[in-house]
Amino acid sequence: MMFTSDTTQLEMLLDSIREKFDAHFEELVIDDQSLHLLSVSNMQSHLDALIDRRLIKNPLKDLPLWAKVWPASLVLGRFVRRLDPQGKSLLEIGAGCGAGGLIAARYNVSRVLLSDINEDALLFAKANVLKNRLEDTVGVCRADVCATRMEECFDLILASEILYLEELHRPILKFLLHHLAPGGKAVFCTDMARDQKRFFKLAARDFFVQERTIGVRSTDDEGREERRAYMLHLLESR
Repeated sequence: MMFTSDTTQLEMLLDSIREKFDAHFEELVIDDQSLHLLSVSNMQSHLDALIDRRLIKNPLKDLPLWAKVWPASLVLGRFVRRLDPQGKSLLEIGAGCGAGGLIAARYNVSRVLLSDINEDALLFAKANVLKNRLEDTVGVCRADVCATRMEECFDLILASEILYLEELHRPILKFLLHHLAPGGKAVFCTDMARDQKRFFKLAARDFFVQERTIGVRSTDDEGREERRAYMLHLLESR
């Protein structure tokens, strides 16, 4: 049996990704630690191709939202520090390229699993795991909150900017009931402009819900400084 080194595995994975995307790694510094995350350079041409082929029927479902490192993911990943994460297992749902879970992996969790339904997102997440040499701690898997049932439960379940489709609200809550370990916590982070109050009213039937607001200074696409507020919701089983 032949085994490939992590470097060779990453190179093979990047070759596959670059058949479709012009992708490169960008450095992200969080709390004096750096992560390298795969970024799409040709996103506009990729979007133009999707439009030309008439593949965008529903923008919220068909656009490659997974390819963007959303600020909410960074807020969520850093917030894990406050949850006494050492030795705990963590699942990120709708992880996209995995930024939130990869940041969380720096805080001594025992195991992180990045999950998404999109195959391209999973490739990017796997490349990010290998690039940052976190494969001993972080795994990647396909998971559909509407259909997937895993054999294990997790101490922490994270999700950022995942509540934009109301049809997913009930399946997500059902998924949490199946996969949140006793005493575990689920944490959702959402830009206040996209806050979904209906979801958390539903969640309150089965979970204790706490709400926190975090302000973040960032730079927009044109280099201008802006301040945005993010809502963090913590769900604990009743």
